[in-house]
Amino acid sequence: MSASPLPASLTLVGAGKMGGAMLSGWLAGGLDAGRTTILDPQASPEIRALCAARGLALNPETVPVAEALVLAMKPQGLEGAAPALARLVGPETLIVSVLAGKTIANLRQRLPDARAIVRAMPNLPASIGRGATGAVASAEVSPNQRAQGHALLASVGSVEWLDDEGLIDTLTAVSGSGPAYVFLLAEVMAQAGVAAGLPPEMAARLARSTVSGAGALLDANPREAGLLRQDVTSPGGTTAEAIAVLMRPGGLPDLMREAVDAARRRAGELAG
Repeated sequence: MSASPLPASLTLVGAGKMGGAMLSGWLAGGLDAGRTTILDPQASPEIRALCAARGLALNPETVPVAEALVLAMKPQGLEGAAPALARLVGPETLIVSVLAGKTIANLRQRLPDARAIVRAMPNLPASIGRGATGAVASAEVSPNQRAQGHALLASVGSVEWLDDEGLIDTLTAVSGSGPAYVFLLAEVMAQAGVAAGLPPEMAARLARSTVSGAGALLDANPREAGLLRQDVTSPGGTTAEAIAVLMRPGGLPDLMREAVDAARRRAGELAG
């Protein structure tokens, strides 16, 4: 294996928010720009400028078969693009797909020559390099290809590998949809502050800073979230009174379990 686990050559299909974020991470990690091809007929001015500055091939007439093929376009575009994509797959090509809802079986059906496939589910913070990505590999993925897949996905945050593709729907419900849960928390905290008398703009600033600051503390401190919660919950204090409300039957723990289960079921319905 080379010093860098990144593939020697790569084709990226779709350079939108997620694909563009991954591309920036790969280039920063040492990806060979001269052997990288970007396929995106609607590439943004920023991506066009990056390709021009770094010597990346953008939408060339002839696309060579690369060591890795990363699928990051809109999932609904797979069906129409499949015939062209099939020509980019060689017997040793590693396919890394971040197409929501598209299973390994879906990809095999549309790309008959595909063997080594990594299916991944990143979340929105990946767009700023702070994502949480779950991934599962087909049986044909070699240790070297798995290392390549990990390096590609780790460019936008942390990576968790699953042994069972069936758990992707659960992971989607927790980390894929999870940022929306956190944004909702900031939203309702601000609304509660306004209801209690704070000016709306101040309540919004306080809620945003509190949620982002607590998240940064959680990231910086290796202790479990429950222990950190206990640290700021003095017995008989104001926080304890609020936590008692949130933890009562039908409160936040029950609602979160119900929400995750609903998202997991919906993810399964959308797969295909």
